[in-house]
Amino acid sequence: MTRTGKCFAVSMITVCQLMALALWFSATAVLPQLRAEFDLGALQSSLFTSSVLFGFVLGTLISAVLGLADRIEPRRFWAASALIASTANILILTVPIDGGIVIALRVVTGICMAGIYPIGMKMVATWSRGDTGFLVGVLVGALTLGSALPHLFSVVVPLDWRWVIVAASVSAYAAAIVILFVDLGGTPGASPRFDPRMVGHIWANKPLRYACYGYFGHMWELYAMWGWIGLFLYSSLSDRLVENPGVWSALSTFGIVGIGAFGSLAGGYFADRIGRTTVTIAAMCISGLCALLVGALADAPFAVLFVICLVWGLSVIADSAQFSSCVIELADPHQVGTALTLQNAIGFIIALLSIHLVPVVADAFGWWGAFAMLSIGPLLGVLAMIRLRMMPEARLLAGGKK
Repeated sequence: MTRTGKCFAVSMITVCQLMALALWFSATAVLPQLRAEFDLGALQSSLFTSSVLFGFVLGTLISAVLGLADRIEPRRFWAASALIASTANILILTVPIDGGIVIALRVVTGICMAGIYPIGMKMVATWSRGDTGFLVGVLVGALTLGSALPHLFSVVVPLDWRWVIVAASVSAYAAAIVILFVDLGGTPGASPRFDPRMVGHIWANKPLRYACYGYFGHMWELYAMWGWIGLFLYSSLSDRLVENPGVWSALSTFGIVGIGAFGSLAGGYFADRIGRTTVTIAAMCISGLCALLVGALADAPFAVLFVICLVWGLSVIADSAQFSSCVIELADPHQVGTALTLQNAIGFIIALLSIHLVPVVADAFGWWGAFAMLSIGPLLGVLAMIRLRMMPEARLLAGGKK
């Protein structure tokens, strides 16, 4: 296995991940146009994002319980998931946007994401040679850029929102074909299974529980920020009477979400060197402060607002992979699969709640109130990680670097 072969294969898997994960936020990216054309309310608007998260939780549980990642060859599993998700996404164009069927299609897309994102990590892991942390950071970076990609589609393709949906689906269709020809670096290892009988034992593990608390605070903020920052910027630019606010808000959102890819890589790099709790605490302090500032700066010069949003986008994802790393390092080896599944399931359910609360709070108290509400998550997450850092078991993290 040559270095060139590894670099090419990992690069291709990463590119395919990026192209397919554009489906995740394809409808969210065009929410300003959808709300204007169909007069969507806060609930329906929230469901465009939250239904995908719900589907992802459901898909992850199904895959873990049935062991699909071990029963189906990973490239075929990934390709089939991408094909189904792409089809569900493009079918949005054939149903009423303000009805229930479109939300059901978004749920299907989310279910299929469980066959894309985790399976991509499984394929990359076959090439790991002592650099797993870096490779996971690359894949989280792909998730971040993939989430930002639809906002770029809304600018580089004709502005009609339908073309953004088409572009995201075509992107994923192409990735489904390409992934079938990518080499793996070895035989994929068995995926850790979910065993509900272990839940009580896992929750009794105090250090592991506090690592989960930190992740829950992170998830309260992350997807709500990604889901609503575009509409906030569109509203801010419209209030300033900026020409083509849709174009500028889409470009700005692409930059704000996309820059998180660099935050993810940096977070992984520094966590291995200075400690996981150090990085997670620093990232949540910065992102929580940004959440407090952004809404308050809605009327400030746009350059100032944009820079703060960039810092928010960089910091809000920088700690994400480290919470999973904490679980892997703190859990008993035979409980890792159940612990990760439990952590992710509860975390995404918490994200569902915050996504739906943002527009309600924004309508009642403005964007400052909505984003300030998100800062509660990082605050509680910081407290949890400080508590974890003080425990003797913290020496198990990052080779003793905490």
